[in-house]
Amino acid sequence: MRRIGDTAIAAVTVVALGSGVWLLGGGSATHAPPQPSAAEGRPEPAEERLESPALAPSPPTRIRIPAIRVNAPLMGLGLTSSGSLDVPPAGNKNLAGWYEAGITPGERGTAIVAGHVDNTEGPAVFYDLGGLRRGAAIEVDRQDGSVAVFTVDAVEVYSARDFPDKKVYGPAKRPELRVITCGGGYSKLTGYQGNVVVFAHLTGSRQA
Repeated sequence: MRRIGDTAIAAVTVVALGSGVWLLGGGSATHAPPQPSAAEGRPEPAEERLESPALAPSPPTRIRIPAIRVNAPLMGLGLTSSGSLDVPPAGNKNLAGWYEAGITPGERGTAIVAGHVDNTEGPAVFYDLGGLRRGAAIEVDRQDGSVAVFTVDAVEVYSARDFPDKKVYGPAKRPELRVITCGGGYSKLTGYQGNVVVFAHLTGSRQA
């Protein structure tokens, strides 16, 4: 596996993580995924946050987010020919991916996980990601038998044209995690018009 510093991730842009096609049949007002409120985008002061020492590198195998009933395997993701972050196969609705050329979840730096909000059949793995609240737990199983436990600091939604690459993908001095899916408004012509991003940091670890 080729590893690069997380400073290089700042140039990555997420591609579409949802089709929205199923919305057209049922009506977007009824079936649109939840979006984060402004209150969830304001993190607690840094001095009030618990932190945990960084873990040794180890590829992740599964992600669990109990508050929104996520329990999904993780596959490795690379970059497309245009430099965008690739995405998991849309046909598997309960599959997420991690950027395997970057930081593994639990290491010092910014680790990236991405998954679809929906596919042509309906909701997918991160459909409810926009409804996550600050303080929620995210658990990542790793190949070395450890579980990295993260706490959500903020949940935000950005339009595609205003996506803050540096804020989302830039380097961090502590172990951090970003979980990303499609979000924002939905248009029949353009699909989802932005992304939901969860910001979290490592607050614990245990053996599986």
